[in-house]
Amino acid sequence: MDLFSRYLFRQLAASFLLIVATLTTIIWLASALARLELMTTEGQSLVLLLKMTTLALPALVAIIAPIALLVACLYTFDRLSGDSELIIMSAAGAPIWRFAYPCLALAGLLSVIVLIFNLFVTPASLRELRAHINQVRTDLIAQVLQPGRFSSPEKGLTFHIRDRALNGELIGLIIHDSRAQNQIMTYLADRGQIITNDDGSYMVMRDGHIHRQESGKQDDSVQIVAFEQYIFDITQYGPKSGAGSLRHSELYPSELLNPDPKNPHYINSPGRFGAEIHDRVSSALYPIVYVMIVLNFMGNPTTVRENRWTSAALAFGTAVLLRAGGVVSTNLMTLNPPAIVLVYGIPIGAIIVAGFTASVRMAPYTRLRISLDASAKLQMFNDKMMAVLGVKTEQNGGSVG
Repeated sequence: MDLFSRYLFRQLAASFLLIVATLTTIIWLASALARLELMTTEGQSLVLLLKMTTLALPALVAIIAPIALLVACLYTFDRLSGDSELIIMSAAGAPIWRFAYPCLALAGLLSVIVLIFNLFVTPASLRELRAHINQVRTDLIAQVLQPGRFSSPEKGLTFHIRDRALNGELIGLIIHDSRAQNQIMTYLADRGQIITNDDGSYMVMRDGHIHRQESGKQDDSVQIVAFEQYIFDITQYGPKSGAGSLRHSELYPSELLNPDPKNPHYINSPGRFGAEIHDRVSSALYPIVYVMIVLNFMGNPTTVRENRWTSAALAFGTAVLLRAGGVVSTNLMTLNPPAIVLVYGIPIGAIIVAGFTASVRMAPYTRLRISLDASAKLQMFNDKMMAVLGVKTEQNGGSVG
């Protein structure tokens, strides 16, 4: 990069880093406050709270960073115009691509980072977050089971333990389950232990008996079944967001391309897995889209007396509409796979159109106050296009272009 390109790159990068840090901090604080109940009501540690809120950030940063780049570009070009730097560079003969090179360099770097986050960092962080949610759920059940107390996590279900060993093993366990209308189940075990995995949380009871009594019958006798080991599912008594099969957002690219046919999320919506991988790749193109849009609306030099807020609003609105179109096309691809043309066509088409129109707008032209007929306007447009394409034409005895 030359001196001006390095200068513009530094200005843009500094604005981008400040904006992305501010937005990330705000969202992190909002997430931390939303999960503050982990400490106040569920007795979790501050370290676990920080881990869970931090693990949720990579998925958000991949969305925040392109928006931060858009805002940074709008601010930087508005300041360059206000300081007449755009006018000076354009008067010195700098084309619009002279301003585009440092912007596209930063956008390309951000696109690579977003792609890495989408494909690898975000799935890994979401999986780790799931593990911590499972831990919180298990700890919540462990808090309900206090030695010497009868605890009822829901109506018709009662837990009681006599004591808890130093290794966390439960001693003297009783579970009374009368939720079913036609039977009452009572579990008695000498020992028990809570375990957790990706599928949920379970209580493993050892050396005990099951007392089952059928209600509504003439014979109210109790059936007793002895067991050496019995597993009681307690997943339903904690938060359910951490249990079950991996969602599409938690899968790596290889798992999305070759999904597990037994995954219930794949069974319910198989098209979503294909749309997810294409959405992760196509979303990395939008930093470049945003840069090209800003160049198109704000890259041309204007006097300091002209209002730039209209151009900034149009650039921001166009960027939002294009991103919304990308989201809609991704959802459409879930139901209709040929919509993949829109998933990639929207960002790539926007880059091409914005680049062409920016070059056209950058070409010199004369403001005329007189009214011209259609043929004169067509001739002016033709001369302008020839100038953009670098074609020389003869006009009034001289050459232009």
